[in-house]
Amino acid sequence: MPDIEILFNEVSFKAVRSSGAGGQHVNKTSSKVILTFNVEQSLGLSEEEKALLSKKLQNRLTLNNELILNCSETRSQHKNKELVLERFKEIIVSGLTKPKKRKKTKPSRASKFKRLRKKKMHSEKKGNRRKPDH
Repeated sequence: MPDIEILFNEVSFKAVRSSGAGGQHVNKTSSKVILTFNVEQSLGLSEEEKALLSKKLQNRLTLNNELILNCSETRSQHKNKELVLERFKEIIVSGLTKPKKRKKTKPSRASKFKRLRKKKMHSEKKGNRRKPDH
């Protein structure tokens, strides 16, 4: 697991004007924060971690292997920066977790018997609905 603080230093921020309603104030302030992180050029990630992130986040990455996140939830630029950093941390951590290996299991003897008994009862129920043979 890489040190998240190193990755925070490799992130670039840009503040832009937020869209939507907000009155006169919204036209003057740049409260929306856009975070950009290049996976391939990161020094805080090993080659294996870069490959894993590229694979897991392929739908979120640009053609240049950049992860772009934005946040305009609050009217404060500082708060939006904190929120987008938190989201970035969650995405990186979830992208680097390896899935558990699946263990093959067999159905138990009792579960097989129960399934067959239920199947037979269902068959009899259906059979009883038929017209009797003469």
